[in-house]
Amino acid sequence: MLDGLSLDQLRTFISAADEGSFSAAARRLGRAQSAVSELVRGLEIQLGVTLFDRSGRYPRLTQAGERLLATAREVVAKVDSFKSQAKGMAAGLEPELSVAIDVFFPIHIIAEAAKDFRQQFPEVPLRLFVEALGGTVQPILDQRAGFGIVGSLPAMPAGILTEPLAGVTFLVVAAADHPLAAIGGTISRAELAKHVQLVLTDRTELSRGREFGVMSPQTWRLADLFAKHTFLLNGLGWGGMPEHAVRADIAAGRLVELAVEDISASGLRLPMSAAYRSDGPPGPAGRWLIERLKICSGGQAN
Repeated sequence: MLDGLSLDQLRTFISAADEGSFSAAARRLGRAQSAVSELVRGLEIQLGVTLFDRSGRYPRLTQAGERLLATAREVVAKVDSFKSQAKGMAAGLEPELSVAIDVFFPIHIIAEAAKDFRQQFPEVPLRLFVEALGGTVQPILDQRAGFGIVGSLPAMPAGILTEPLAGVTFLVVAAADHPLAAIGGTISRAELAKHVQLVLTDRTELSRGREFGVMSPQTWRLADLFAKHTFLLNGLGWGGMPEHAVRADIAAGRLVELAVEDISASGLRLPMSAAYRSDGPPGPAGRWLIERLKICSGGQAN
């Protein structure tokens, strides 16, 4: 019976769970409510479990339904990714490849992959956008970039597929002459709040109303990582930086890594992903570069 499961059933199950009712799911899917109810009921029969408790005014996920919902999302996402990759492979070679890169991603890894890309696709020009937060995603949405390397925007807009790359280690640092650098041992968040935090800000509206890693009410906001780095070196505040960008400064004593309450001594790990539109997946050159970046970034993005 399980061999007869369909993607239509799984997508309908997910929609019903997300919308909170079969009628709302029907409106979202553009189908009759009876069709939605029938698909969900058929799925329950095939699985041999009850996915929704229908005893109240609105159906509620059962414990089994909650557990299977996560798996259903994974299955649908993987099938969508499979279809998207196949679509990209079937397309012709891109006349140009534009890539939006998260500013936290090590540029030496990009350069390493770009060398091999030039050998593999000498006829395809490469254009790179280096951005932060929503700035890495907006060019994808606007179709100005074939794909992006994203990490500092945790919630992806609808219609964007992602594939994992190696993560980047993030450290909290301050200049050697900053008051926080003189504190021995672990620094409390209350103490951090007494000092200006340098924060990377978003050039787009995609992260509007959300803060990432802000621990102080006193913030100076910069839209450029190079500017943030320079401000840190000049003791104008404290803040988080990718480890690879401040390794030499820490070794030379210009910056000091801060031991912060509730943050691991090894720093934070920021997941990175390759992202692209589900309706416009990378072509052969873009697909090749994504796979090459997976290899180059393995164990090096720190």
